[in-house]
Amino acid sequence: MVQSGSKLHEVALKKLNDRGVELEEIAELVYDLQSPYLTELSVDLCLENVKAVIRKREVQNAILTGIELDVLTEQGKLSSPLQEIIEEDESLYGIDEILALSIVNVYGSIGFTNYGFLDKTKPKLIKRLDDHTHSKQTHTFLDDIVGAIAAAAASRLAHDNPGISKIMK
Repeated sequence: MVQSGSKLHEVALKKLNDRGVELEEIAELVYDLQSPYLTELSVDLCLENVKAVIRKREVQNAILTGIELDVLTEQGKLSSPLQEIIEEDESLYGIDEILALSIVNVYGSIGFTNYGFLDKTKPKLIKRLDDHTHSKQTHTFLDDIVGAIAAAAASRLAHDNPGISKIMK
């Protein structure tokens, strides 16, 4: 049976939390992305936007799919060569980024540039999730999903708050 929207939302939040992802950490990424452009920005406002992004069902589906693939990889339950590709976070695989782009696409084209920046620079939480040397967990999909949520929240924030932009003053 398919979960109701609110139940799916709860499961997605729990899965993020179980994997060591705090929404406040994602909000910090959003703040870092948007603070140069929005004069009256707070981490709380960024957190509101992160939560709004995660309330979208397609985002919840991407979270659940990506985390499940990471967990199955940790358990060695995928067929070869997919097992090794995800386990090693093969740079030419790209499906992890494709899944993440489904989240980014929800809030427009600015999300693509935000996501690209985060994926390239891997700041803060994304760097921790992408670090394969200190964790037994696989985060091939999760690091990209977190970056996509932050990018989408930053886009949502920019589009919803044109009045606090330095450009409009």
